[in-house]
Amino acid sequence: MIDLKSYAAQTDQGPYLQLNEDDHLVDPDNGLFMVLDGFGGGGIGDKSTELAKEAVGKFFTRIGDDPDSTMPFFYSEKYLLEGNALINAMHHAHRIVREHNAERSIEKRGAVSVAAVARSENLVTFVSCGNSVAYLCRKGMIEQFISPDSLGTLIFERHVHNFMSCPMSAIGLFKDIHLQIRELRVQPGDQIVLMTEGAYSRLGPKEIKHTVVDNHLLDQEKISVVFELANSRGNISNQTMVLMQY
Repeated sequence: MIDLKSYAAQTDQGPYLQLNEDDHLVDPDNGLFMVLDGFGGGGIGDKSTELAKEAVGKFFTRIGDDPDSTMPFFYSEKYLLEGNALINAMHHAHRIVREHNAERSIEKRGAVSVAAVARSENLVTFVSCGNSVAYLCRKGMIEQFISPDSLGTLIFERHVHNFMSCPMSAIGLFKDIHLQIRELRVQPGDQIVLMTEGAYSRLGPKEIKHTVVDNHLLDQEKISVVFELANSRGNISNQTMVLMQY
């Protein structure tokens, strides 16, 4: 089994906003790592993030600890127990946020973009919904392992991507939830990066890789450098990043 050597996580309200609707969940004991990007405004987006974080964390832990549990929403033999548990946890969180929204007028409804990782020995399952992303750094190369489900996927001009980062799906947004699911067999030296829109949208993959692979920086320092660079490019959003090193 390949050990997770280190990890770091940070969330920040960004250079202009007074409220942080982002958050992260780091649970190494249960192998769950996640970034969350809420939207809807004060008392709305942050509340949706709080609901989704609690729902995913508790649901995943409960099912992941019980190999005989019945998956209430989804099950596929293609994925390990942990992967199925995370997929079901996302569906559960979607239901919770949708029920919360149903009691409110449309201008008071929030939603959450999520990118999450579930570990099971050497296999990692990525599950995402919305415009958060996941990168894999391996042997000096970087790959956007999970792409944002946003309007940016329709635009090819790099210089306008940060204006097109509006999510096309998210937990609690529409009746149906649209998930991206990928599995990865990790290798020694792999680095996994989870990021919300405020952390990645104004940076290129090579710039992210340059910071992540810098051995002169501590894990937490790498996140701070990424945030500072994004802010220097005009970021106005909340920022969250999780870094995992094998």
